[in-house]
Amino acid sequence: MNREYHRWYSERLHRDMEVLLFGHSGEPVLLLPTSRGRFYQAEDFGLIGAIADRIQSGRYIVVCPDSVDEESWFNKSIHPRERLIRHQQWEDYLLQEVVPLLTHRGTGGRLTLAGCSFGGFHSYNVGLRHPHVFRRLISMGGKFETDEFLDGHNDSDVYFHSCTQWLPNVNDVAQLSALQRVEMVLAVGEHDFCRPSNEHLSSLLWKKGIGNHLAVWQGGTHDWPVWRQMIQQYLPW
Repeated sequence: MNREYHRWYSERLHRDMEVLLFGHSGEPVLLLPTSRGRFYQAEDFGLIGAIADRIQSGRYIVVCPDSVDEESWFNKSIHPRERLIRHQQWEDYLLQEVVPLLTHRGTGGRLTLAGCSFGGFHSYNVGLRHPHVFRRLISMGGKFETDEFLDGHNDSDVYFHSCTQWLPNVNDVAQLSALQRVEMVLAVGEHDFCRPSNEHLSSLLWKKGIGNHLAVWQGGTHDWPVWRQMIQQYLPW
């Protein structure tokens, strides 16, 4: 299986950023790490191995980027607004630097944004804001509320980076139409503490006529063995 390490200076984040690319061709997948996760996490914890046959065959090409969670959502040393500004810089980095690399190397097909746990949160937080870019969203054990990371702070930036806040108020026909064209998977274990959040987001989406697949895995918990099974199912042949 082709494996490439890339590092470059990001003008948006003002520091070097690293990614791993797996595969030689195929449908593009941007696979985000869990909270505070690094670009090598998906490989180390077996997510890449779980779909290695599909990557090797040219079905998918996968890019795994670094996060900046330590500098944004989890950085209690700065004001919540500054945390969101740093997150927005990372979102811009994904959109303007990582996505072009991935789509250039891919061979067509819809662009998937996926992740486990906090990576699942990022997948929907970023993906729902950019439905013209990402055409499939896969969250495995994600949680979508943001209150605990922002110390009760609330402003317009908080609002638009919390899909459970802004989604109920979307009435623009074009925006709804774009969201309705995105394939959405919310996969969560039966015993995962994030299950209520997934059920809540699924309900909010359906109330806006936005189809989604809520999959509650029987016996599943919030852990890597479950997520390895999930990624095999939701990135099929």
